[in-house]
Amino acid sequence: MKPYLSWQKQVKLMSDRGLVIEDEAECIRFLTTVNYYRFSGYARYFQIAPHEDNNDFYPGTSFNKIREIYYADEELRTNLLKPLSCVELMLRSHVAHIIGKEYGPYHSYLEEDFYVDTNNRQMIRDSCLHDIERSKERHIRHYRNDAGDNHNFDELPVWSAVEAWSFGTLSKVIEYGGQGSLADSVAASICIAKGGFASRIKALVYLRNRCAHYGRLWHHSVIDAGPTPNNVRKKAKRIAGQFGNRSVVDVIASLDDICVRGKVMDTSGKLLNPELPKLVKQYKNNSDFWCGLVNPKSPKDHKAHQS
Repeated sequence: MKPYLSWQKQVKLMSDRGLVIEDEAECIRFLTTVNYYRFSGYARYFQIAPHEDNNDFYPGTSFNKIREIYYADEELRTNLLKPLSCVELMLRSHVAHIIGKEYGPYHSYLEEDFYVDTNNRQMIRDSCLHDIERSKERHIRHYRNDAGDNHNFDELPVWSAVEAWSFGTLSKVIEYGGQGSLADSVAASICIAKGGFASRIKALVYLRNRCAHYGRLWHHSVIDAGPTPNNVRKKAKRIAGQFGNRSVVDVIASLDDICVRGKVMDTSGKLLNPELPKLVKQYKNNSDFWCGLVNPKSPKDHKAHQS
């Protein structure tokens, strides 16, 4: 059981472990806005062997250096939310259009038979219904009675329903809807390669959720890494150099490809510019932050950041 530590004692603990703290007051101010535990997720990569309870920092490691990486990570999350949100909105539009045209705009998406015959078909249908039921939007409430305890969602058009679905639910509908053919139809509609399309969208959902909930991207291996097409990956590596298939950079390359091919626009009506070239221009390829993005490692591989 670890004891409670005030902000002042947290600073002293890091200092006792060898972290160079240039300005204690500024460090305390930082910790009042950023949880110590969150900050330690970045700091452990500069400690000798935290997995073996050796939490001492490599000589010369400074608080400011780690804080710069934290802020770079925060900036990247913020920058990625815009294209991720725009892709999500585009997908809602295409899914609604295709379901309405090919399967009928009413109740088809709430039928279990609409989804591919797997053990999850009822769960996916229930996810759609759950997201609709919890919505407080007027266009959804219109289909409830005055008491709010009954509904007639069979009359709810799909173009209204998709606006109530979470990005995760939307991804499941794309993957399993239309007896498994919806993903191909959506991919064709936005001029994206059909192979692995549904899995690529799952990876975007994963990345969006991690960005939205302030998850660390630096030295993070993506669990739901989508099968980024080889031609997309090769093109991205000509821009950024080598990167791991489960790195955040790989998902960014896939995101850029979808934005460009799908001609995704922002709220001002302008086509989105790819994010990867911006990253390459902003960070040196041998910097700690860049290395942690392209080649994520476990803190156990602690020699990677020895000062």
